[in-house]
Amino acid sequence: MINEQIRDKEVLLIGENGEKLGIMSTRDALQMAKEAELDLVKIAPTAKPPVCKIIDYGKYRYELARKEKEAKKKQKVIEVKEVRLSPNIDTNDLNTKMSAARKFLEKGDKVKVTLRFRGREMAHMSKSKYILDDFAEKLADIAAIDKPAKVEGRSMVIFLNAKRQ
Repeated sequence: MINEQIRDKEVLLIGENGEKLGIMSTRDALQMAKEAELDLVKIAPTAKPPVCKIIDYGKYRYELARKEKEAKKKQKVIEVKEVRLSPNIDTNDLNTKMSAARKFLEKGDKVKVTLRFRGREMAHMSKSKYILDDFAEKLADIAAIDKPAKVEGRSMVIFLNAKRQ
């Protein structure tokens, strides 16, 4: 909130150079801000009494936007990569899928390993769980199981997460 939008009776005022000017009525604080040709901005609305500061509002908004942008830069977005398998997969194909998953984990992404069942394969879902278990076991040096294997419709899914070094 700025200037006339501030409806509190009393505020703790901070000057343009950061010095505390004390508790005063909003009207007096607004008058001081106008004399300095700046804005009265409510900095801490939840404090008792609310804290207001005499500053240039445009510059204040610019600084906030810059801080948010800096914070966003430092964040790492973790992607979830998917590796799909079938219950009758051959060992060489499984090794190829495993090396792809290893690359994803080394980059720091999560890996969702999906074992998809079609037609008559649905009758033998429980017998195929070992494929996911072996997959997770062979990647145990760089990955930890985030969510254990569970059945979701026509597929069985396990989530792997890169281990912290």
